[in-house]
Amino acid sequence: MTKNIKTALSVLIAAFPALFFSQQVKQLTAGEIAELAVQNHQQLKVSAQNIDIAKQNINVVKLQKLPTITASTSQFYLGDAVAIDKDFSNSTKIPMPHYGSSYAVQATQLIFKGGLVNKSVEMAGLREQLSELDLEKNKQEVKFLVISNYLDIYKIINQEEVFQNNKKLAQERLKNVQKFYQQGMVTRNEVIRGELAIKNLDQGILTLTNNKKILNYNLSIALGLSSDTEIIPTESLENKESGIGMDYYLNMAHESNPALKSAKKNIDIADKNIEIIKTDNMPTIAGFGGYTLQRPITTRNPVLDMYSGGWQTGVSLSYNIDTLFKTKEKVKLGEIQKNQANDAVTLVQQNVDMGVNAGYTKYQEAIQQADILNDSKRLAEENYKITEAKYLNQLAVQAEMIDAQNQKLQAELDYANAEINVLYQYYNLLKSTGTL
Repeated sequence: MTKNIKTALSVLIAAFPALFFSQQVKQLTAGEIAELAVQNHQQLKVSAQNIDIAKQNINVVKLQKLPTITASTSQFYLGDAVAIDKDFSNSTKIPMPHYGSSYAVQATQLIFKGGLVNKSVEMAGLREQLSELDLEKNKQEVKFLVISNYLDIYKIINQEEVFQNNKKLAQERLKNVQKFYQQGMVTRNEVIRGELAIKNLDQGILTLTNNKKILNYNLSIALGLSSDTEIIPTESLENKESGIGMDYYLNMAHESNPALKSAKKNIDIADKNIEIIKTDNMPTIAGFGGYTLQRPITTRNPVLDMYSGGWQTGVSLSYNIDTLFKTKEKVKLGEIQKNQANDAVTLVQQNVDMGVNAGYTKYQEAIQQADILNDSKRLAEENYKITEAKYLNQLAVQAEMIDAQNQKLQAELDYANAEINVLYQYYNLLKSTGTL
């Protein structure tokens, strides 16, 4: 069937190149479809920005290694001072310069906090890796989505061929019925039945054509192609790696599935979080330096309306005593979160294993179903030929002929769908392993 499609397409393209090129016909394999989706799908562009955000967050965290520098100034009105005796009996007003100002520059550099900054940078790096795994998981989903649409188009093309072939047979049969009618061998209702059978096939062809247009439009947009692109599937319908056992796919999933990798990465994040929490138990050592300029000088009498400047530098040591009882509870929380991450790995692996098992089983089932339906198609075609021969020799009525045609049509459609289902289940199996 596939060879017939390719041959017919080649003949049409050779005969009417302008028509096909104006419609931007693209013959693509499933692999090419997946590659275009990775390059152009809008969902992946949005997901990729999460990696950029994570990378920038690393740069932001690294800023903690730089010194903190502050500059400040204040302009103020200074009122006159009042000196009062100890018994509040007398007071003396002391004139003051009313305009005051101060200027200061202060720099602080963290020297030690139990490796807090480096551990925070490492945590940000782990989150970047997690973003990359999330992107990979989204790629698997997008690839499977576009390949599913691609296979739906493939299925419709096969169904169209089946309908067209059956329409030709129905038209030939109608010609024979019309001859019989002209010869008075059958009644008019036999002709009507033949015409109705063709109309039913036309309805099916119309529905398939419109469904294919919708799928083509949606798939073209997802792949970043022009919306009027006609996508022609060229993927081989032969079984792919059908002889490889399930253990092969299970091992592949354990090594490559992004969901499983993400779950394991969450354990590393939980470990790093505990390390960061434990830095609270460490003292903070910081270096500092600064310069201050202030006016007026109020530390002497009379007050001088002049600037007083001075600088300082040194090392500060601080320790939050409350961490002795607070950090213990925070560490306990971090350990519970790590235990949860460990259990999550087991859960994800179980789900992955079940997905691979189901995918492999359904793939083998699809292959066997295709073989069974191929036999059914052969039997239905044989039945059709026998019934047709009987009908032409007036040994069968039109109703038997239409019933045989319907059986043949359904058997051919079932087999055409089964062929595509083999591909669908194969790609679903690859998706379950995370290697699509």
